Amino acid sequence: MIKNACALILSLMIPVILFAMVWQSYRYSQLEREIARIEQQQYEIIDENRRLISGISVLSTPERISSVAVEDLGMRKAETKEILRISISRGGLGG
Repeated sequence: MIKNACALILSLMIPVILFAMVWQSYRYSQLEREIARIEQQQYEIIDENRRLISGISVLSTPERISSVAVEDLGMRKAETKEILRISISRGGLGG
């Protein structure tokens, strides 16, 4: 009787173990695909970041800023007589 019960338990455990192994293999494959997708996304984001940083360095050159200020915004450098210097004492306001 005990031998029959052990044989029954073992015969039921083998398919359960095989199913668990197949399920684990399936999940492993899914995770590998997801990791590959995320790594590809990371490479694309890093590449875009490099392009944006390059664009920032081109757009932030002093020559370009000066050109935009003069040509697009109609600005000019202030003359010395137009500059007003203000000194503030450290004593506080209204004092």
